[in-house]
Amino acid sequence: MSELSEIDVLEDQISLSSLYEIAKQSAQIGNDILKINYNRIQKISTKGRKGDLVTNVDLEVENKIKEYLVEKTPNISINAEESGKLNKSSDLTWCVDPLDGTTNYSHGYPFFGTSIGLVYKNTPIIGAISVPYLNELYSACIGLGSFCNDIEIKVSSPHNLSDSLLVTGFSYDRFETEDNNYAEFCYLTHKTRGVRRGGAAAVDLAFVAAGKVDGYWERGLEEWDLAAGAIIVKEAGGIISDYPSGEFNLSSGRILACSPSLENEIKNELDKVCPLKKNLYT
Repeated sequence: MSELSEIDVLEDQISLSSLYEIAKQSAQIGNDILKINYNRIQKISTKGRKGDLVTNVDLEVENKIKEYLVEKTPNISINAEESGKLNKSSDLTWCVDPLDGTTNYSHGYPFFGTSIGLVYKNTPIIGAISVPYLNELYSACIGLGSFCNDIEIKVSSPHNLSDSLLVTGFSYDRFETEDNNYAEFCYLTHKTRGVRRGGAAAVDLAFVAAGKVDGYWERGLEEWDLAAGAIIVKEAGGIISDYPSGEFNLSSGRILACSPSLENEIKNELDKVCPLKKNLYT
């Protein structure tokens, strides 16, 4: 059975429109708490890896969202960044990133958000991402398009990579591995109008969907980083895939999200890049 046929069957069993509203409300819960606590963090700690932080705000947002999701959808599993998996006998899973961009938030840097994705058998079907500092709520449901504050959005359509603005990031294991995206960042900076590093994967993906940036690639990500943004980009007319080749796989931690007009060119360029040797910067 095809993916779309399975979604049709699912729609017969449960209201996707209701789940869509629950996703948006969950992201709004995060939005409100992040706004109230901005520049008022009470506790910051590390999760064991350099740069991998958690604050009391991450935990508060996650707890409130989980309470809401358990109340509204008691039979759907939850995979949340801070508390892990709550498994139910369902093919549906909520992927919750309560505060994407924790390091930014900890420093008062206004690039962060809450990401809520609904996954059916490893395929993202609903997404909602709040960006509190901009008062923006991005959302999508499979087959219905993508929206920012209920206004439909579309990816950009640059003619060439040289005319594009890209965004990327660096995973927490960048200190231990040479496959850390440094070389790709440098290389594509010279092939484009520029490459930005925002520090919040979900927000990066939302900005691709809205055409604010033309493409995004990264590795070493988690399912809660990708689930919402992937469907929002796809429903906005964008391409989501692995790179430098292969189809998108939520579990791989790798993503290329971009305008269809750039897909082949970005993949070809990424395929040319060799990692920088660690002794160049350590």
